[in-house]
Amino acid sequence: MVPLGDLAGGEAPAPGSASIAAYLSLLLQEIAASPPGPPLATVYFGGGTPSLLTPPQLESLLAALSCRFGLAPGAEISLELDPASFDQDRLAGYLQAGVNRVSLGGQSFDDAVLAGLGRRHRGADLLEAAGWLAQALGGGALSSWSLDLIQGLPGQDLGHWRRQLRQAIALAPPHLSVYDLTLEPGTVFAQRHDRGQLQLPDADLGADLMELTWAELSAAGYGHYEISNYALPGHASRHNRVYWSGAGWWGFGMGATAAPWGERLARPRTREAYADWLAQPGSPPASAGEACPGMPLDERLLVGLRRREGVSMPALLAQAGLGPAALVALHSHLESWIGEGLLRIEGPRWRLSDPAGLALSNGVLRELLAWWQEQE
Repeated sequence: MVPLGDLAGGEAPAPGSASIAAYLSLLLQEIAASPPGPPLATVYFGGGTPSLLTPPQLESLLAALSCRFGLAPGAEISLELDPASFDQDRLAGYLQAGVNRVSLGGQSFDDAVLAGLGRRHRGADLLEAAGWLAQALGGGALSSWSLDLIQGLPGQDLGHWRRQLRQAIALAPPHLSVYDLTLEPGTVFAQRHDRGQLQLPDADLGADLMELTWAELSAAGYGHYEISNYALPGHASRHNRVYWSGAGWWGFGMGATAAPWGERLARPRTREAYADWLAQPGSPPASAGEACPGMPLDERLLVGLRRREGVSMPALLAQAGLGPAALVALHSHLESWIGEGLLRIEGPRWRLSDPAGLALSNGVLRELLAWWQEQE
Protein backbone atom coordinates (compact mmCIF):
# COMPACT_ATOMS: atom_id res chain seq x y z
CA MET A 1 0.00 0.00 0.00
CA VAL A 2 1.33 3.44 -0.91
CA PRO A 3 -0.58 6.27 0.82
CA LEU A 4 -0.38 9.74 -0.68
CA GLY A 5 -1.81 12.26 1.74
CA ASP A 6 -1.84 15.98 2.39
CA LEU A 7 1.68 16.73 1.23
CA ALA A 8 1.62 20.42 2.00
CA GLY A 9 0.20 20.29 5.51
CA GLY A 10 -2.77 22.31 4.30
CA GLU A 11 -4.22 22.79 0.83
CA ALA A 12 -3.15 19.99 -1.47
CA PRO A 13 -0.40 20.99 -3.93
CA ALA A 14 -1.02 20.95 -7.66
CA PRO A 15 -0.26 17.69 -9.45
CA GLY A 16 3.36 17.58 -10.59
CA SER A 17 4.46 20.32 -8.16
CA ALA A 18 7.89 20.52 -6.50
CA SER A 19 6.31 19.40 -3.23
CA ILE A 20 5.02 16.23 -4.89
CA ALA A 21 8.39 15.58 -6.50
CA ALA A 22 10.14 15.94 -3.13
CA TYR A 23 7.78 13.45 -1.51
CA LEU A 24 8.13 11.05 -4.44
CA SER A 25 11.90 11.14 -3.91
CA LEU A 26 11.41 10.06 -0.28
CA LEU A 27 9.07 7.25 -1.33
CA LEU A 28 11.55 5.96 -3.89
CA GLN A 29 14.28 6.13 -1.23
CA GLU A 30 12.25 4.00 1.18
CA ILE A 31 11.37 1.40 -1.46
CA ALA A 32 14.99 1.10 -2.60
CA ALA A 33 16.22 0.66 1.00
CA SER A 34 13.65 -1.99 1.91
CA PRO A 35 14.69 -5.66 2.10
CA PRO A 36 13.62 -7.63 -0.95
CA GLY A 37 10.69 -9.98 -0.80
CA PRO A 38 8.55 -12.19 -3.03
CA PRO A 39 6.85 -10.72 -6.11
CA LEU A 40 3.87 -8.52 -5.30
CA ALA A 41 0.43 -9.90 -6.16
CA THR A 42 -1.31 -6.62 -5.40
CA VAL A 43 -0.30 -2.96 -5.22
CA TYR A 44 -2.68 -0.36 -3.80
CA PHE A 45 -2.14 3.38 -4.19
CA GLY A 46 -4.42 5.03 -1.68
CA GLY A 47 -4.92 6.42 1.76
CA GLY A 48 -4.75 10.00 0.54
CA THR A 49 -4.87 11.62 -2.89
CA PRO A 50 -2.95 9.48 -5.38
CA SER A 51 -4.17 11.63 -8.29
CA LEU A 52 -1.72 14.28 -7.08
CA LEU A 53 0.81 12.20 -8.97
CA THR A 54 1.14 12.53 -12.71
CA PRO A 55 0.97 9.26 -14.68
CA PRO A 56 4.77 9.28 -15.26
CA GLN A 57 5.34 9.74 -11.51
CA LEU A 58 3.03 6.83 -10.74
CA GLU A 59 4.83 4.77 -13.36
CA SER A 60 8.16 5.51 -11.65
CA LEU A 61 6.78 4.18 -8.35
CA LEU A 62 5.57 0.99 -10.02
CA ALA A 63 8.96 0.58 -11.69
CA ALA A 64 10.69 0.94 -8.30
CA LEU A 65 8.41 -1.67 -6.72
CA SER A 66 8.95 -4.00 -9.67
CA CYS A 67 12.72 -3.55 -9.44
CA ARG A 68 12.82 -4.21 -5.70
CA PHE A 69 10.27 -7.01 -5.42
CA GLY A 70 8.97 -7.90 -8.87
CA LEU A 71 5.30 -8.00 -9.83
CA ALA A 72 3.52 -11.33 -10.03
CA PRO A 73 1.86 -12.17 -13.37
CA GLY A 74 -1.58 -10.60 -13.44
CA ALA A 75 -0.87 -8.47 -10.36
CA GLU A 76 -3.76 -6.26 -9.26
CA ILE A 77 -2.65 -2.59 -9.41
CA SER A 78 -5.30 -0.43 -7.74
CA LEU A 79 -5.56 3.35 -7.63
CA GLU A 80 -7.93 5.43 -5.52
CA LEU A 81 -9.48 8.33 -7.44
CA ASP A 82 -12.00 11.02 -6.47
CA PRO A 83 -14.42 12.02 -9.25
CA ALA A 84 -13.23 15.65 -9.22
CA SER A 85 -9.54 14.75 -9.36
CA PHE A 86 -9.12 13.39 -12.90
CA ASP A 87 -10.40 13.55 -16.45
CA GLN A 88 -10.52 10.93 -19.19
CA ASP A 89 -7.07 11.77 -20.53
CA ARG A 90 -5.51 11.50 -17.07
CA LEU A 91 -7.25 8.17 -16.53
CA ALA A 92 -5.80 6.91 -19.81
CA GLY A 93 -2.35 7.95 -18.58
CA TYR A 94 -2.74 6.00 -15.34
CA LEU A 95 -3.90 2.91 -17.23
CA GLN A 96 -0.96 3.16 -19.59
CA ALA A 97 1.34 3.43 -16.55
CA GLY A 98 0.13 0.04 -15.33
CA VAL A 99 -2.99 0.65 -13.22
CA ASN A 100 -5.65 -2.02 -13.91
CA ARG A 101 -8.17 -1.36 -11.11
CA VAL A 102 -9.67 1.91 -9.86
CA SER A 103 -11.47 2.60 -6.58
CA LEU A 104 -13.78 5.56 -7.18
CA GLY A 105 -14.57 7.58 -4.05
CA GLY A 106 -18.09 8.59 -4.98
CA GLN A 107 -19.63 8.50 -1.46
CA SER A 108 -23.05 9.75 -2.62
CA PHE A 109 -25.05 10.86 -5.68
CA ASP A 110 -26.82 13.55 -3.61
CA ASP A 111 -25.31 17.02 -4.07
CA ALA A 112 -26.49 18.21 -0.65
CA VAL A 113 -24.89 15.20 1.03
CA LEU A 114 -21.64 15.70 -0.88
CA ALA A 115 -21.53 19.36 0.15
CA GLY A 116 -22.12 18.35 3.77
CA LEU A 117 -19.27 15.84 3.56
CA GLY A 118 -16.97 18.55 2.21
CA ARG A 119 -16.44 16.75 -1.09
CA ARG A 120 -15.34 18.74 -4.13
CA HIS A 121 -17.31 16.70 -6.64
CA ARG A 122 -21.04 16.58 -7.29
CA GLY A 123 -23.38 13.88 -8.54
CA ALA A 124 -22.85 14.83 -12.18
CA ASP A 125 -19.07 14.45 -11.75
CA LEU A 126 -19.55 11.00 -10.26
CA LEU A 127 -21.75 9.88 -13.14
CA GLU A 128 -19.27 11.16 -15.70
CA ALA A 129 -16.29 9.49 -13.99
CA ALA A 130 -18.19 6.21 -13.69
CA GLY A 131 -18.93 6.39 -17.41
CA TRP A 132 -15.22 6.70 -18.21
CA LEU A 133 -14.42 3.69 -16.02
CA ALA A 134 -17.18 1.60 -17.60
CA GLN A 135 -15.84 2.49 -21.03
CA ALA A 136 -12.28 1.52 -20.01
CA LEU A 137 -13.56 -1.76 -18.55
CA GLY A 138 -15.53 -2.57 -21.69
CA GLY A 139 -12.52 -1.82 -23.87
CA GLY A 140 -10.23 -4.07 -21.84
CA ALA A 141 -7.96 -1.27 -20.57
CA LEU A 142 -9.26 -1.82 -17.02
CA SER A 143 -9.80 -5.21 -15.37
CA SER A 144 -12.14 -3.95 -12.66
CA TRP A 145 -13.32 -0.91 -10.75
CA SER A 146 -15.07 -0.20 -7.49
CA LEU A 147 -17.50 2.46 -6.28
CA ASP A 148 -17.40 3.66 -2.66
CA LEU A 149 -20.62 4.77 -0.94
CA ILE A 150 -21.35 5.94 2.61
CA GLN A 151 -24.43 4.82 4.53
CA GLY A 152 -25.68 5.99 7.92
CA LEU A 153 -25.46 9.70 7.07
CA PRO A 154 -27.29 12.35 9.11
CA GLY A 155 -30.99 12.39 8.28
CA GLN A 156 -30.73 9.33 6.02
CA ASP A 157 -33.78 7.08 5.82
CA LEU A 158 -34.46 3.83 4.00
CA GLY A 159 -36.08 5.51 1.01
CA HIS A 160 -33.13 7.84 0.41
CA TRP A 161 -30.63 4.99 0.77
CA ARG A 162 -32.61 2.71 -1.56
CA ARG A 163 -32.45 5.40 -4.27
CA GLN A 164 -28.69 5.73 -3.75
CA LEU A 165 -28.18 2.00 -4.08
CA ARG A 166 -30.26 1.76 -7.23
CA GLN A 167 -28.34 4.61 -8.83
CA ALA A 168 -25.14 2.73 -8.04
CA ILE A 169 -26.44 -0.55 -9.43
CA ALA A 170 -27.49 1.21 -12.65
CA LEU A 171 -23.83 2.14 -13.22
CA ALA A 172 -22.87 -1.57 -13.01
CA PRO A 173 -19.60 -1.24 -11.08
CA PRO A 174 -18.04 -4.70 -10.73
CA HIS A 175 -17.32 -3.96 -7.06
CA LEU A 176 -19.04 -1.85 -4.39
CA SER A 177 -17.68 -0.79 -0.99
CA VAL A 178 -20.32 0.49 1.44
CA TYR A 179 -18.99 2.16 4.57
CA ASP A 180 -20.65 3.62 7.63
CA LEU A 181 -19.93 7.28 8.32
CA THR A 182 -16.92 7.57 10.63
CA LEU A 183 -16.61 10.62 12.86
CA GLU A 184 -12.92 11.43 12.75
CA PRO A 185 -11.66 13.68 15.60
CA GLY A 186 -11.33 17.32 14.57
CA THR A 187 -13.66 17.08 11.56
CA VAL A 188 -16.71 19.32 11.17
CA PHE A 189 -19.02 16.30 11.62
CA ALA A 190 -17.29 15.27 14.85
CA GLN A 191 -17.51 18.81 16.25
CA ARG A 192 -21.19 19.07 15.37
CA HIS A 193 -21.85 15.67 16.92
CA ASP A 194 -20.07 16.70 20.14
CA ARG A 195 -22.31 19.79 20.32
CA GLY A 196 -25.44 17.67 19.84
CA GLN A 197 -26.12 19.23 16.43
CA LEU A 198 -25.77 16.06 14.38
CA GLN A 199 -28.40 13.35 14.44
CA LEU A 200 -27.11 10.04 13.13
CA PRO A 201 -29.23 6.94 12.51
CA ASP A 202 -29.70 4.85 15.66
CA ALA A 203 -28.52 1.24 15.90
CA ASP A 204 -31.85 -0.20 14.70
CA LEU A 205 -31.96 2.02 11.62
CA GLY A 206 -28.27 1.32 10.99
CA ALA A 207 -28.99 -2.42 10.94
CA ASP A 208 -31.99 -1.84 8.65
CA LEU A 209 -29.79 0.17 6.26
CA MET A 210 -27.25 -2.64 6.13
CA GLU A 211 -29.92 -5.26 5.52
CA LEU A 212 -31.37 -3.11 2.74
CA THR A 213 -27.89 -2.86 1.21
CA TRP A 214 -27.57 -6.65 1.29
CA ALA A 215 -31.02 -7.17 -0.22
CA GLU A 216 -30.59 -4.70 -3.09
CA LEU A 217 -27.05 -5.75 -4.00
CA SER A 218 -27.69 -9.48 -3.64
CA ALA A 219 -30.68 -9.17 -5.98
CA ALA A 220 -28.38 -7.44 -8.48
CA GLY A 221 -25.89 -10.32 -8.39
CA TYR A 222 -23.29 -8.97 -5.98
CA GLY A 223 -21.69 -11.34 -3.48
CA HIS A 224 -21.14 -10.09 0.08
CA TYR A 225 -17.58 -11.25 0.79
CA GLU A 226 -16.73 -8.88 3.67
CA ILE A 227 -18.82 -6.62 5.90
CA SER A 228 -18.27 -3.53 3.75
CA ASN A 229 -17.55 -5.13 0.38
CA TYR A 230 -19.67 -6.58 -2.42
CA ALA A 231 -18.50 -7.87 -5.79
CA LEU A 232 -19.76 -9.46 -8.96
CA PRO A 233 -18.25 -12.91 -9.61
CA GLY A 234 -14.51 -12.65 -10.21
CA HIS A 235 -14.22 -9.04 -9.01
CA ALA A 236 -13.49 -9.32 -5.26
CA SER A 237 -10.56 -7.04 -4.45
CA ARG A 238 -7.35 -9.02 -4.10
CA HIS A 239 -5.98 -6.25 -1.88
CA ASN A 240 -8.96 -6.58 0.47
CA ARG A 241 -8.76 -10.36 0.51
CA VAL A 242 -5.06 -10.35 1.41
CA TYR A 243 -5.50 -7.79 4.19
CA TRP A 244 -8.61 -9.38 5.72
CA SER A 245 -6.96 -12.82 5.66
CA GLY A 246 -4.47 -11.58 8.25
CA ALA A 247 -1.49 -12.07 5.94
CA GLY A 248 1.50 -9.75 6.04
CA TRP A 249 1.79 -6.70 3.82
CA TRP A 250 4.19 -3.98 2.79
CA GLY A 251 3.42 -0.30 3.26
CA PHE A 252 5.37 2.74 2.09
CA GLY A 253 4.98 6.47 2.64
CA MET A 254 3.72 8.90 5.26
CA GLY A 255 1.39 7.27 7.76
CA ALA A 256 1.69 3.86 6.11
CA THR A 257 1.61 0.77 8.29
CA ALA A 258 3.51 -2.34 7.24
CA ALA A 259 3.63 -5.83 8.74
CA PRO A 260 5.46 -8.06 6.26
CA TRP A 261 6.93 -10.35 8.94
CA GLY A 262 4.61 -9.90 11.89
CA GLU A 263 6.04 -6.84 13.65
CA ARG A 264 3.84 -3.90 12.77
CA LEU A 265 5.62 -0.65 11.92
CA ALA A 266 3.90 2.70 11.31
CA ARG A 267 5.61 5.50 9.43
CA PRO A 268 5.43 9.13 10.67
CA ARG A 269 2.42 11.09 9.41
CA THR A 270 4.14 14.33 8.34
CA ARG A 271 6.66 14.73 5.54
CA GLU A 272 9.31 16.31 7.76
CA ALA A 273 9.05 13.53 10.34
CA TYR A 274 8.96 10.92 7.57
CA ALA A 275 12.16 12.35 6.05
CA ASP A 276 13.85 12.34 9.49
CA TRP A 277 12.76 8.71 10.03
CA LEU A 278 14.25 7.66 6.69
CA ALA A 279 17.52 9.36 7.61
CA GLN A 280 17.90 7.30 10.80
CA PRO A 281 20.12 4.20 10.70
CA GLY A 282 18.03 1.06 10.33
CA SER A 283 15.03 2.78 8.72
CA PRO A 284 13.45 0.96 7.04
CA PRO A 285 14.45 -2.34 8.72
CA ALA A 286 17.27 -3.98 6.80
CA SER A 287 16.34 -7.62 7.29
CA ALA A 288 13.21 -9.67 7.24
CA GLY A 289 13.73 -11.47 10.57
CA GLU A 290 11.43 -14.34 11.50
CA ALA A 291 8.56 -15.11 9.14
CA CYS A 292 5.20 -15.03 10.95
CA PRO A 293 1.62 -13.85 10.39
CA GLY A 294 1.19 -10.15 9.70
CA MET A 295 -1.44 -9.45 12.38
CA PRO A 296 -1.67 -10.05 16.13
CA LEU A 297 -4.00 -12.95 16.93
CA ASP A 298 -6.76 -10.77 18.42
CA GLU A 299 -6.84 -8.69 15.25
CA ARG A 300 -6.89 -11.82 13.09
CA LEU A 301 -9.93 -12.94 15.05
CA LEU A 302 -11.75 -9.64 14.50
CA VAL A 303 -10.96 -9.27 10.81
CA GLY A 304 -11.61 -12.95 10.18
CA LEU A 305 -15.17 -12.60 11.39
CA ARG A 306 -15.71 -9.66 9.05
CA ARG A 307 -15.37 -12.06 6.12
CA ARG A 308 -18.11 -14.21 4.63
CA GLU A 309 -16.16 -17.41 5.33
CA GLY A 310 -15.37 -16.47 8.93
CA VAL A 311 -12.41 -17.92 10.82
CA SER A 312 -11.19 -21.34 11.99
CA MET A 313 -11.63 -20.77 15.71
CA PRO A 314 -9.85 -23.96 16.97
CA ALA A 315 -6.78 -23.12 14.86
CA LEU A 316 -6.72 -19.51 16.02
CA LEU A 317 -7.04 -20.47 19.68
CA ALA A 318 -4.32 -23.07 19.26
CA GLN A 319 -1.97 -20.44 17.87
CA ALA A 320 -2.57 -18.46 21.05
CA GLY A 321 -1.76 -21.48 23.19
CA LEU A 322 -5.41 -22.05 24.15
CA GLY A 323 -6.88 -25.53 24.01
CA PRO A 324 -10.32 -27.16 23.76
CA ALA A 325 -11.40 -25.82 27.17
CA ALA A 326 -11.07 -22.28 25.86
CA LEU A 327 -13.20 -23.16 22.84
CA VAL A 328 -15.96 -24.43 25.14
CA ALA A 329 -15.68 -21.30 27.31
CA LEU A 330 -15.91 -19.03 24.27
CA HIS A 331 -18.95 -20.91 23.00
CA SER A 332 -20.63 -20.40 26.38
CA HIS A 333 -19.67 -16.71 26.45
CA LEU A 334 -21.34 -16.11 23.08
CA GLU A 335 -24.31 -18.44 23.62
CA SER A 336 -26.92 -15.72 23.16
CA TRP A 337 -25.51 -14.69 19.75
CA ILE A 338 -25.31 -18.32 18.67
CA GLY A 339 -28.84 -19.06 19.87
CA GLU A 340 -30.25 -16.14 17.90
CA GLY A 341 -28.54 -17.38 14.74
CA LEU A 342 -26.31 -14.30 14.48
CA LEU A 343 -23.09 -16.26 15.02
CA ARG A 344 -22.90 -19.60 13.24
CA ILE A 345 -20.58 -22.52 13.90
CA GLU A 346 -20.01 -24.77 10.90
CA GLY A 347 -17.41 -27.40 11.73
CA PRO A 348 -14.25 -25.56 12.77
CA ARG A 349 -15.34 -22.29 11.16
CA TRP A 350 -17.15 -19.57 13.07
CA ARG A 351 -18.86 -16.89 11.02
CA LEU A 352 -21.46 -14.15 11.35
CA SER A 353 -24.73 -14.82 9.56
CA ASP A 354 -25.44 -12.70 6.51
CA PRO A 355 -27.04 -10.21 6.67
CA ALA A 356 -28.36 -10.18 10.26
CA GLY A 357 -25.14 -11.17 12.05
CA LEU A 358 -22.93 -8.90 9.96
CA ALA A 359 -25.33 -6.02 10.53
CA LEU A 360 -24.85 -6.43 14.29
CA SER A 361 -21.16 -7.31 14.04
CA ASN A 362 -19.90 -4.59 16.37
CA GLY A 363 -21.71 -6.13 19.35
CA VAL A 364 -20.35 -9.60 18.65
CA LEU A 365 -16.83 -8.32 18.04
CA ARG A 366 -16.83 -6.26 21.26
CA GLU A 367 -17.77 -9.31 23.30
CA LEU A 368 -15.19 -11.44 21.53
CA LEU A 369 -12.44 -8.90 22.13
CA ALA A 370 -13.38 -8.53 25.82
CA TRP A 371 -13.24 -12.32 26.23
CA TRP A 372 -9.91 -12.53 24.39
CA GLN A 373 -8.33 -9.86 26.59
CA GLU A 374 -9.38 -11.79 29.69
CA GLN A 375 -7.34 -14.74 28.47
CA GLU A 376 -4.12 -12.75 28.22
